[in-house]
Amino acid sequence: MHLLLVEDEKKISEYVSQGLRESGYAVDRAYDGEEALLWLETMDFDLIILDLMIPKVDGFTVCKRVRNQNNRIPILMLTARDGIEDRVRGLDSGADDYLVKPFSIEELEARIRALLRRTANQGARTVLEVGDLSLDYKAHSVSRSGVSISLTAKELSVLECLMREKDHTLSREQIADHVWGFDAPMESNIVDVYIRNLRRKIDDPYERKLIQTVKGLGYRITEIGQ
Repeated sequence: MHLLLVEDEKKISEYVSQGLRESGYAVDRAYDGEEALLWLETMDFDLIILDLMIPKVDGFTVCKRVRNQNNRIPILMLTARDGIEDRVRGLDSGADDYLVKPFSIEELEARIRALLRRTANQGARTVLEVGDLSLDYKAHSVSRSGVSISLTAKELSVLECLMREKDHTLSREQIADHVWGFDAPMESNIVDVYIRNLRRKIDDPYERKLIQTVKGLGYRITEIGQ
């Protein structure tokens, strides 16, 4: 699952993103409304966690702009205000749910799961496919040619990152940003290690190889031969 966290308080952003990544979510972060809107123009997300009081473009406006584009992505609003007026205004702006600060990661994850279940029940697509490889990110399951493949949470996140950008080359930095965050230990070969593990499980048993190395650039997953 790919989430966008929009929160201008750096400590809260780091705390929330770290907790969500430990649970297997891929998280990108924005610190103001303008940055959030730019992310939404260039990337697909499964859910937005949106603080109301953010700089440049506030959360109410971000939410309205998303809905004005007929984008039905689930939006969970965060607010430090417990007043009924702010909650009503947030929901009227198009938010699907709200959470009052301070909150626990466990409660946040429960709200996220509930919103994603609601989206799934409305018929949203939860399966990514590349050739005979299938990833159901709601069920956290992967299979190839109908054979189930067991992956760790981080392997699943790396694979999902690649499959969401099918046929496009992603740098090691881009993959690390999505899976481990902007503070990923890029001096290590952590991305290469996970790619190697995925190849062993997904490609080695099959004649057609899906995960490709693009020399000097990074990795991609594609049906197109090298």
